[in-house]
Amino acid sequence: MILISKFLVPKGYTGLTIYPFVFLKYRRLKTDVILINHERIHLRQQLELLVVPFYLMYLVEFLIRLIQYRDWKTAYRNISFERECYLNETNLGYLKNRKPWTFLKYISANEF
Repeated sequence: MILISKFLVPKGYTGLTIYPFVFLKYRRLKTDVILINHERIHLRQQLELLVVPFYLMYLVEFLIRLIQYRDWKTAYRNISFERECYLNETNLGYLKNRKPWTFLKYISANEF
């Protein structure tokens, strides 16, 4: 379910996924197929990890990346979940062929 809320989406971001909701900053973003695909990939990741463990893993990996890169944006972009989304968001058929736990192959991938 897609909801619009400029208050829930942090500054500098256009969307936020908290299963089962996708929050978008502006109504016009509902037609951005790339952004929607990115957020749908996050929904699949969250389901695979039964939601709560996803957020715990996301937070832990973000903290590790923040120590590693010492830069908020670089740390965020290099979280395995985000790498998978950013690298596949333009492939609108990606979720049809995506295998479970695919995000794992992005943990040790090169810097994004």
